Amino acid sequence: MKTYLAYTKITLKLTFRDRVVIFFNYVFPLLFFFMFGQLSEAAQGAAIYQVVSMVLIIGVLGNGFFGAGVRAVQDREFNILRRYKVTPITATPVLVSSLITGWVNYFPSGLMILVLAHLIYGMPWPERWPELLVFLSIGVFAFRAMGLIIASVVNSLQESQIIIQLFYMPMLILSLFPLTSMPHWLQAIAQFLPSPYLFMGMQSILVRREGLAANIIPIVALLVTTLLATFIGVKLFRWEKEEKVQRSSKLWLAAILAPFLLLGAWQFYSRDNIVKARILERQMYRDRTWLIRNVRIFAGDGTVIPAATVLIRGGRIDTLYPSEPPGVGVKAETIEGAGKTLLPGLIDARVHLIAPGGVYETPGEYEPHKTIRRALAAYLYSGVTVVRSVGDPLELVEGAGRQIASGERLGAEVFTTGPVFTAPEGLATAHFDSVPQPFRDALTRTIARTPASVEQARQEVKDLAGQGVQAIEAILESGVPARAFPRLDPSILKAIIVEAHARSLPVVVHTGDSRDVREAVEAGADAIAHGSARDEIPDEIWRAMARRKVMFTPSLVAVEALQQIAQGSSALLERSLAQQVGPAPLLRATEDFLVSGKAVLLRGKVSLLQPHLKIAMTNLERAYKAGVPLVAGSDAGNLLVTHGPAVHRELQLWVEAGVPARDALTAATGNAAAALRASDRLGLIRPGCEASMLLVDGNPLEEIAATERISAVFFRGERLDRASLFKQGEN
Repeated sequence: MKTYLAYTKITLKLTFRDRVVIFFNYVFPLLFFFMFGQLSEAAQGAAIYQVVSMVLIIGVLGNGFFGAGVRAVQDREFNILRRYKVTPITATPVLVSSLITGWVNYFPSGLMILVLAHLIYGMPWPERWPELLVFLSIGVFAFRAMGLIIASVVNSLQESQIIIQLFYMPMLILSLFPLTSMPHWLQAIAQFLPSPYLFMGMQSILVRREGLAANIIPIVALLVTTLLATFIGVKLFRWEKEEKVQRSSKLWLAAILAPFLLLGAWQFYSRDNIVKARILERQMYRDRTWLIRNVRIFAGDGTVIPAATVLIRGGRIDTLYPSEPPGVGVKAETIEGAGKTLLPGLIDARVHLIAPGGVYETPGEYEPHKTIRRALAAYLYSGVTVVRSVGDPLELVEGAGRQIASGERLGAEVFTTGPVFTAPEGLATAHFDSVPQPFRDALTRTIARTPASVEQARQEVKDLAGQGVQAIEAILESGVPARAFPRLDPSILKAIIVEAHARSLPVVVHTGDSRDVREAVEAGADAIAHGSARDEIPDEIWRAMARRKVMFTPSLVAVEALQQIAQGSSALLERSLAQQVGPAPLLRATEDFLVSGKAVLLRGKVSLLQPHLKIAMTNLERAYKAGVPLVAGSDAGNLLVTHGPAVHRELQLWVEAGVPARDALTAATGNAAAALRASDRLGLIRPGCEASMLLVDGNPLEEIAATERISAVFFRGERLDRASLFKQGEN
């Protein structure tokens, strides 16, 4: 031990006397730090994490390849090591001391970068700073060991420079740019090198506040590399430059990278690192700081602020300032909001994600998982940041929801009801009349529950609650005499509601006429969907709903779509926002279908249902006047009811029906968040809420169509590149 300590002490003294070492260890990183900081506008938010990670890894690579590798070769070439040969010292203390010396040299520089990032650019001090230091230490030791093994297998200083550059430059370049920004072939190469793992590990600790456990695989690989390189370095160690090694010794370089070659092969297959890189990049976007100045604010609860400034920080609304923006001290990217209106992200509380909203030219074009992903992207494009999925396959919807929640993909946040409760052969299953029985049974089980008894109904509610749904939906509608459906038994409906309430789940009941509404309210429903487009609902029912705070979602645009289908019209698809979200082949195929002979049977079935938009609008107006809490939901996914734009059209129909724009907007923001039981973070513009917001040109309080004139969409603090939403990969 005395030998190790003595040699380490001597090496440290020599190192700190070397001005070149001082420059490259302390001055050189500072130059990069301030250069990258200014270029990336690091003071405005999460870009500082990228800068810190880049500068720290530049230091680690330089410390390892040049501080250890080149220095070791120089000591041998200049006969410095020869002097130690005659002393009672072996190769092991020399190499171990080099590892320790590199660590001691590096850490003051690394800490300096963290402190400067905190003081100058406002980066929060890392929550898991001890784990960050441990992770960096492992990286320093690993790359020092790599530098030393290179020194052990080269025969000259010139040869060492060439091999070190072959290692250093690719690792440096692949650590300065996000993995997700690279071409696919370069992403594949990066999986086989250690530096990207070090970079991503630092990012996960800094950005996502993850600990060492989240990076255990690269940590093990770095430790194995350190041990292998040190062991081989001891075996190949040479004291004098005249001692040469065979060219085949350079194959040991592949041996020390073996852990990463194996890890790269696995990552090439699993793509876990690509996903992690995507999530980290998304988090940095969301941590960016924004300042929206002098903008009109609709707060989501009916409150309107004529002019204010909003500070977004860390993915949430940080501060609302009076009309004038704050003075010097807030470092943020600024958006001028004059002439614009800022609203909470819209919420569509009734959608069918599995349905595309149109007809494909061939059945083979329909792919459920792609339909769901595109629909969720279309909602964000349209400024709808949250949806509630009704009657969709839970596995597919929750899978897409998990990807969105993690940041792997972009799309609207999803709340679920899961399969709907209906009578056997009732509405929702009737669409499968022409499907062969085996497939029909499978489809029915996917989207519906058809309990035959009270006990079965309660058990199925328990099962759905266990699967994590946020609400339960039941269908009470029986159709019309010309097209009747079996109706859910009232005792079964009551059992569904009682069991759901016992599990703190709200129950939405789909109705078709005033009788359905009356029975649903009497059974204890929390919300009514559709109401009636066939008859006027009596005022006493509306008063009862208002008294019990039963919410109402009329889905007028779905009724309008039924009327257009009966007429062979596709006007809803010709709206600008609908054309933008497309996809174009689906729109064209749907338009062609509606004017073709194939649609005759469908038009006849729709006509039998007797949908009347004027009756539905009258019922909405009466509900509003009675004080019934209103919630916007479009029933998107039905034919002509396009995912995303539909809720904008829904609000326009509400205003035409006599609901003031302010109340219509409240129904699509604050009220909808309350229906989802998420008012603590969604549907409102107030400090502490998620920064999921819609910025539009004009004033939708005076002209409701202004909600479609989208200037910007924010989702959890990230200003979206709307054009790229439909270009996300399928992985």
